[in-house]
Amino acid sequence: MIEITDQPLDPARVTNLVRRDGNGAVVTFLGTTRDHFEGKRVLRLEYEAYYDMALKKLEEICREMQQEFGVEDVAISHRTGLVDIGQISLIVAVAAPHRKEAFYACHKVVDRVKEIVPIWKKEVYEDGSRWVACEDHEFSPSQGAAAETPGH
Repeated sequence: MIEITDQPLDPARVTNLVRRDGNGAVVTFLGTTRDHFEGKRVLRLEYEAYYDMALKKLEEICREMQQEFGVEDVAISHRTGLVDIGQISLIVAVAAPHRKEAFYACHKVVDRVKEIVPIWKKEVYEDGSRWVACEDHEFSPSQGAAAETPGH
């Protein structure tokens, strides 16, 4: 299961999507908005996505986890729009027969999301804002494709 939404994320719902009787391990990662970055007070985050491409890249990541770790039960949910302090912007849930594969796959999913998925994060501070970690993406935030209406 993959989704990109502008609605609040529910960790229990996403985690339950990967639970199966044959899986002895379930690992869930919650990416939450912290209140500071490099000495600056963060007020909120703002996320934009190139939805169609982001969904394709999330599917690609799920296939990678199946090939590399033999893990089939992966759920990824990413938030767009305004995400306040303490709120969740990313949920990754991975289930596997054994804990080692579940932990490794979950860690790798989070890294791959940050590396290849065209979802961009703007940190808003008391004295301004900046886009974070966008330099490696083919598309830039606020370009035509990034401003698509969420429907997923």
